Amino acid sequence: MKTLFRSLLVAALLVPVAHAQTWPARPIRMVVSFAAGSAPDIVCRFVSDRLSRAVGQQIVVDNRPGAGNMVAAQTAYKTLPYDPLRDFAPVAMIAKGPFFVLAHPSVPVKTMAELAAYDKANPGKLAYATDGPRNFTGMMAAWLNKVGGMNILAVPYAAMPLGIQDTLAGRTQLIILAVPAAAPRIRSGELRPLGASFAKRVPGYESVPAIAETFPGFELVGWFALVAPAGTPRAIVQRVNGEMDRILKDPDAAKRLAGLGFFTEGAGTPEALGEFIRAELAKWGGIVKDIGIQPE
Repeated sequence: MKTLFRSLLVAALLVPVAHAQTWPARPIRMVVSFAAGSAPDIVCRFVSDRLSRAVGQQIVVDNRPGAGNMVAAQTAYKTLPYDPLRDFAPVAMIAKGPFFVLAHPSVPVKTMAELAAYDKANPGKLAYATDGPRNFTGMMAAWLNKVGGMNILAVPYAAMPLGIQDTLAGRTQLIILAVPAAAPRIRSGELRPLGASFAKRVPGYESVPAIAETFPGFELVGWFALVAPAGTPRAIVQRVNGEMDRILKDPDAAKRLAGLGFFTEGAGTPEALGEFIRAELAKWGGIVKDIGIQPE
């Protein structure tokens, strides 16, 4: 099965250490759970380059795409070879990536509330292009149906560029896209944004309401975090956390990340990241149950 989330990942910082006081004495390996050239990989290489300069040691990015690398895959797989809470030490939140709900201009709605009302008045007329029922946009479409009392068909696509083309042509009327794919369609007017999946409005797209403004509490985002193996010395975790916070709060770094569709407020604390991961696992586990997806 494909990955549960298109843009949710954890980069694992594998640190060969003997003593925290001498770290880093050797090159560091950073494992990223997406393929080389993907937007998350570009983010990883961008931050790892800056972190390498900050700690004075080479960081080697190791791409390991596949569903087994996902923390949130626990919600969609019966068994995993690791425990995402027990086996990793949270280090730093890197960034979060929102998604837009977009409509073909022929659909006579401009907001999520109008979409819900239109679907109820015109059952069977709307369809979402999605990346499949167990992937991010398919699950988000199903959850929107649940919270909005809608019954919009979700059409799965093996490749989302095909879904984009069908939506541009009006064969499907709705699509859910991350910022990089959505931005040019919004600017051109080819697709109309109805809502964004951040809890608040997306920077640079303040005219697009948050979905939570219509459906309170709604927030589904991709996110990119840095973790280390459980047992990594506390001093190393704190060192990397502090360096990452400085990197992410640099205006140029924040601008570069935003251009890739990821938004950062700094690294936060390791404890805050741990709480966030636990909350995400609980939230997605509840969503999976509520929309009726069976683990495989």
